[in-house]
Amino acid sequence: TTGMPKGVMWRQEDLFFSGLGGGAPTGEPVSRPQELSERVAAGGDGITFFPTPPLMHGTSTLTAFIGFNFGQRIVVHTKFVPDEVLRTIEKEKVTSVSLVGDAMLRPLIDALNGPMKGTDCSSMFSVSSSGAIMSETVRAQFQALVPNVMLLNNFGSSESGFNGTATDDSGPEKGFRLRVNSRTQVVDPATYEPIAPGEPGRIAQRGHVPLGYYNDPAKTAETFFQKGDERWVLLGDMATVDEEGIVTVLGRGSQCINTGGEKVYPEEVEQALKSHPDVYDALVAGVPDAKWGNHVAAVVQLRDGAAPPSLDDIQTHCRTRLAGYKIPRQLVLTDRIQRSPSGKADYRWARAVAADGS
Repeated sequence: TTGMPKGVMWRQEDLFFSGLGGGAPTGEPVSRPQELSERVAAGGDGITFFPTPPLMHGTSTLTAFIGFNFGQRIVVHTKFVPDEVLRTIEKEKVTSVSLVGDAMLRPLIDALNGPMKGTDCSSMFSVSSSGAIMSETVRAQFQALVPNVMLLNNFGSSESGFNGTATDDSGPEKGFRLRVNSRTQVVDPATYEPIAPGEPGRIAQRGHVPLGYYNDPAKTAETFFQKGDERWVLLGDMATVDEEGIVTVLGRGSQCINTGGEKVYPEEVEQALKSHPDVYDALVAGVPDAKWGNHVAAVVQLRDGAAPPSLDDIQTHCRTRLAGYKIPRQLVLTDRIQRSPSGKADYRWARAVAADGS
C-alpha cells in the first residue's frame, strides 16, 4: 500500500475475478472451478513468471497466484538485487517479469549497461509494472537494450484489483491513459453518476469488490457504496474519460497540489523531470507558499557523476512538456529518493524534505 496498511477485506471469489483475471487474464474467465484443473492438465504456454518486488506487494502476490492458476512456473527470490535479477532471468529463461516502476526498472538498465552487459534476456516476453509508472524515457532506454520485450503499465489498487493497462501513447504529452475493463468507470464522487467526457471525476469499480476495511466502518462508508443491485468501490484517483472510453489518470486526489487555484498532480511533473538526462529519480510535493497557497517543489536524485542542475535548467526542460503553472518553483537535491520497500513513492517524506529545503 502507498500509505499505512488498510486491511482491505476481500472474499476469495471477488479477488479471483478482480485481481487474478478469473483464472485467465488474457482470455475468458472460468465459469466453474473445475476449469482451472482442466486447463492445467491440458498443459500451458510454458510461461515462467518472475515477481521481483517483495511479496507484501500486490504486484508480486497477484502475479504468483496468476501463475499458479495457469499451472505455470514461478520464480521468486529473497531481495531485489539488479545483478541477481538479471542472472535469474538468463538462467531460468524467465518470460514475464513484474516490478514497480522506474525505481526497479532503472537499476536493471544500469546493470545491463554496466557489469551485466551481454546478459541474455531474449526469453523475456513482457515486463509489467503496477503501483508506480514506468516513465516513457525509462521504458525507451530498456527497450533499446531488450528490443523484443513488451512493457506494460498496469493500473489497479488494494481496493479494486486490476482496472486496466496504459495505452501506447501514454506519456508526458498526453498523460497516463488507460484502456480500462468493463467494470471500471469515472464517476462524480458526490452522486456516483458517470461524468461527461473531459470532466474530472473519481475512478470507481463495480461488481467483484472487497467488503470494506477491517475494523474501520467510517472509512468503509466513505469508499464503498451500493448503486442499484451492485456494490461499488470509489478509488482515490482523479481522472477524466474521453469519447472513446479511454481514461486519463490525473493522480491521487490526496496528493494534488493546489497552487493559485490550479490543480497539479505530482505524477505528471515527475514524468517530465525523469526525462531530463541528469535526473535519476524524482518526487514532487506541494510546499506552503504565502502568495500561491502552495508551490510545486521537485525533490531530485541525480545520476552518478552528473553536475547539479540549476532550478532554471530544470524549469527550461519541464517547460517543453508541461503547462506553466505545473513547472517546479523549487528544486531540492537529495542523495537518494526515499520509497517504500515495494518501490512506491513516499510523499510524506518528499513534502518534509521540500519544506526543509525551502
